[in-house]
Amino acid sequence: MSSTPTPSLVELRDLTFGYGERVILDGVSLTIPRGKVTALMGASGGGKTTVLRLIGGQVRPQAGEVSFDGQNVAQLDLAGLYKVRRRMGMLFQFGALFTDSSVFDNVAFPLREHTDMPEALIRDIVLMKLNAVGLRGARDLMPSEVSGGMARRVALARAIVLDPELVMYDEPFAGLDPISLGTAARLIRELNDAMGLTSIIVSHDLDETFHIADKVIVLANGHIVAQGTPDEVRHSEDPLVHQFVNALPEGPVRFHYPGPSVADDFGPGQEGRA
Repeated sequence: MSSTPTPSLVELRDLTFGYGERVILDGVSLTIPRGKVTALMGASGGGKTTVLRLIGGQVRPQAGEVSFDGQNVAQLDLAGLYKVRRRMGMLFQFGALFTDSSVFDNVAFPLREHTDMPEALIRDIVLMKLNAVGLRGARDLMPSEVSGGMARRVALARAIVLDPELVMYDEPFAGLDPISLGTAARLIRELNDAMGLTSIIVSHDLDETFHIADKVIVLANGHIVAQGTPDEVRHSEDPLVHQFVNALPEGPVRFHYPGPSVADDFGPGQEGRA
């Protein structure tokens, strides 16, 4: 008898991680629901991309646990980690395409690297994935011959070419014009639903991300400061979340870096002091 899948594909439990003496995540617990689009948001340096790296096993927690479909990622051996990673797709910031390979070969790379499929089957799969992102006709172009928005769609086709269960997006909207940004957001939502994916988006673009996300988690100062539906997070009474979602220059995150008062720096007797 097969066990019933848990509602969450990914779970972090009391997880702590840092670089040197700098703590990035401090006792964080969160869940990523299956079949949904979850957004990780917050100010720069808050640990969002670190969460993706922990899920993929690139780094390991100093305390706590990160699990993928019930498996503790940090306890997997190399073979087990590669097996789990085959069930994940990753869209890196700005696409990270191989500049010396064509659009077709970029998308075909994971199939050639991780499977023994014949080239005829690889061709059909690659063209189907390119067609899903509207770029089947661009198969023979080089990355230098496509726009930034098209490059991001090629990277998306590559991320889903192995039919993963989880796709992680690291700033998928960065640097895109409004048309390309809207197209990328629509594709993420449509592909998630059509393919039965679970998606995690790290993004600073509030409008597009809130439009397509089912769940939003806001990280700050090593902790989760808000989570829920986009509407619930948008109306959070937490001062930091309020500042973030309304793009306010002043709040818990100050405009001025801490330092001497204006009177101390510019008052009488301060002339010529550095």
